[in-house]
Amino acid sequence: MTIRSTLIATTALLALAACGQKQDNSSTYTTNSADTVNQADASMPAPAQTPAMSAAQSFVNTAAASDAFEIETSKLALTNGASASVKSYAQKMIDAHTGSTAKLKTLTSGMNPALTPNATLNAQQQATLDQLKSLNGKAFDEAYIAAQTTGHQQTLDALKAYATTGDTPALKSFASDLIPTVTAHLNMAKGLKA
Repeated sequence: MTIRSTLIATTALLALAACGQKQDNSSTYTTNSADTVNQADASMPAPAQTPAMSAAQSFVNTAAASDAFEIETSKLALTNGASASVKSYAQKMIDAHTGSTAKLKTLTSGMNPALTPNATLNAQQQATLDQLKSLNGKAFDEAYIAAQTTGHQQTLDALKAYATTGDTPALKSFASDLIPTVTAHLNMAKGLKA
């Protein structure tokens, strides 16, 4: 699932939760006990986080995972890559995304309530990282360039979306401030040659 899809799905879920819509269970369940269980589930309170918190936390996690992906794949590029330009780019990504992670942690720890970035890679990021681990030389360089191009495009899309529709002003500003940097990284990745 892409970052954009995750953000859209999260927004849709939050909109449904905010509307307080309940599912019509008459066609799904036929026994009274099943109806009672389903009605109890539908009326259960939301998790402790508010909908606004959930959207903010989702964005923070997406940003943290993006940084982690860029750092880990770039560390691999330093050892598995062949091209000097790929290795130079990789070092720039390690430095930039380490800095971005530090800024995100500082920003979120100062929020009330504080948010904790979760840098767990999504399934697509993990699969790409696993694939890159098995490659060396020119084959690695080609796959790394493709991964950097895709990853930075997804991150750019997520930043633009949150900067426009986000619910936490400090995070909207963070996203907006990163757009030029991520755009530059994307353009650099597109210009790399294996």
